[in-house]
Amino acid sequence: MLINDMLEFQNLTKYRLSKKSGVPQATINDICNGKTDLDKCAAGTLYRIAKVLGISVEEILESSQQEYRSSFEIFKSNVCHHVKDMGDADFMINLLETDEIRTLYNKHWFPESLYLLGMLDYLSRENNIPLCTRYNDIRMQKLSKPLFSEGVLITSEVLKSDEPLNKAMQEAIPEFRRFNIIESEVRSVA
Repeated sequence: MLINDMLEFQNLTKYRLSKKSGVPQATINDICNGKTDLDKCAAGTLYRIAKVLGISVEEILESSQQEYRSSFEIFKSNVCHHVKDMGDADFMINLLETDEIRTLYNKHWFPESLYLLGMLDYLSRENNIPLCTRYNDIRMQKLSKPLFSEGVLITSEVLKSDEPLNKAMQEAIPEFRRFNIIESEVRSVA
C-alpha cells in the first residue's frame, strides 16, 4: 500500500503521521492494515494524510486499485531469472527501453525500483559499461532501513543472533547495499 511505502521511505511512524495529520492513530492503523476501504474514507482524512506524506489524494486512491503487487522476494527472483534468461546486455537494454525503474519509482514502489537500479548498476560494473545517468536522481535515494532476504531474517531469528545479518551486510553487493537492499547473490538461480 502506498501509505505504508511512503511511511517507510520517509522513515515516519504511524504515530508520527497521526500527530502531524490530526487523523486518529486507530484510523491510520486500520487504513494501513487494509481494514478500512480507502474508497469509503472521508475526503478530509485522506487529504490530511496525503498532505503530510507529500502526495495527492488521487495517488492514494489509485494505489488501492493498482495491479497486484507480488512479494519483494518473488520480485527479486523474477528479476534474477530474467537476467539469466535474457543475458546481461539484453536485460539492460530492455530495462532501459521500458523505463521500468522510473515507472516503479513513480508508483512509489521504492524497493522494486531501487532493486532494478541496483541490478542495472551491478550489471554495468560487471560488463564494464558506463552507468546510465538517466537515474542519478533516484541513485540519491535509499530505503530507511536495511531490507534483508527472508532467509537471512529467518536464520537470524532461529539462531537468536545478529550474526547472519552482519554477515549478509558484509557480503552484500555494493550496488544494492547503497540503497539499503542487502543482496549478495543474483547469479545462481534455479
